[in-house]
Amino acid sequence: MTPRIELSPIVAGLWRSTEWQMSVQERVRWIEQALELGITSFDHADIYGSYRAEVLFGEALKATPGLRQRMQLVTKCGIRMRAAEKPYRISYYDTGAAYVRAQVEQSLQKLHADQLDLVLIHRPDYLMDAAALADTFATLTREGKVAHWGVSNHSPHQFALLHQHHPLATNQVELSPLQLGALDDGTLDQAQQLGLRPMIWSPLAGGRLFSSEDEQAQRVRTDMSAIAARYDISLTTLAFAWVLKHPSRPYPITGSSRIESLREAVAALDVQLDAEDWYAIWVASKGHGVP
Repeated sequence: MTPRIELSPIVAGLWRSTEWQMSVQERVRWIEQALELGITSFDHADIYGSYRAEVLFGEALKATPGLRQRMQLVTKCGIRMRAAEKPYRISYYDTGAAYVRAQVEQSLQKLHADQLDLVLIHRPDYLMDAAALADTFATLTREGKVAHWGVSNHSPHQFALLHQHHPLATNQVELSPLQLGALDDGTLDQAQQLGLRPMIWSPLAGGRLFSSEDEQAQRVRTDMSAIAARYDISLTTLAFAWVLKHPSRPYPITGSSRIESLREAVAALDVQLDAEDWYAIWVASKGHGVP
């Protein structure tokens, strides 16, 4: 069995990093500040920033080589995204051996790394041959290019199919006070069953938690604001604490360039949210009481 990967309790997400407008030295400083906060895991994907996000992060690692030894690099592949430099007719999924190998090798090159700590298949590929993909995983692991493999946005059945051919380390799924699907669709139950900690993307619902004027967001924001005031914490900290409360021991991912936002996320590790408050947020999101 592949050893289970240990990530930092809060993971830094680089999805929007091409919009941050940082110089190489500013990127280096941002990484150093994240590391100082105990955030040692950095979440990428080959397609982020129209295939540019890994390049920007890699420039920082090249400028300060000692940083690589202090972190875990996570990336994803499997989506052929139509872009200016990739003029596919449409965007589509590809988990064929040649494509997965090519993207892993490109990520290594862009990130100036000898090995990736964790690579995830970004979305379920309906044409995935699980046995063939597992062979690709095994080969790239044997070559020392990837330490661990996982998936993102996969259903429990999709996860189980691939996991039976090659041990997976995690399933990265969406969960927030505004997006509760993972609580009911079996993904977090499966994570507990297998003892594999899930990664959580968009714990702040992509910012909707703060800005959306729809009914659900307003209800949740009102209730969460009152709870946050009682705990003397920010709304961001409470949202992360709500995710962290789940017994699958998830790794929530930040998405901000602001170090203060990372600090607020890390502060959630010290919050002991009680079950009644957790459920009060669930009730506000659903718009009705528990059954």
